[in-house]
Amino acid sequence: MTDRRGVVARRAEDLTPGVPYVRGWNRARQGAGALADQLVLLGLDSDFPGLVADVNVLGGGLVQLGTIRPEAAELLAELLMAGLRAERSDTASGTPSTDLRETPAA
Repeated sequence: MTDRRGVVARRAEDLTPGVPYVRGWNRARQGAGALADQLVLLGLDSDFPGLVADVNVLGGGLVQLGTIRPEAAELLAELLMAGLRAERSDTASGTPSTDLRETPAA
């Protein structure tokens, strides 16, 4: 049900008693909201109209980007690489980087 990295399992089409779906969905909602906020700041929110929170059969949260144009995918990949390069540059220069995962989502 889960891939080898433990990240993705089938979507929860039919709910199973005892699985904490709400907790996983709420976590996914926070992640989707944080991503949506950044996309708005970059003016890219209209490129990701299908961005939604979901949950898998195991109760794990999923963030779906939806169907996007190839140009939007390429731009997202470029932004991720630019962020990684900046982080690597900060680490090499001894400047402490800000960990976005520690910032609470709205």
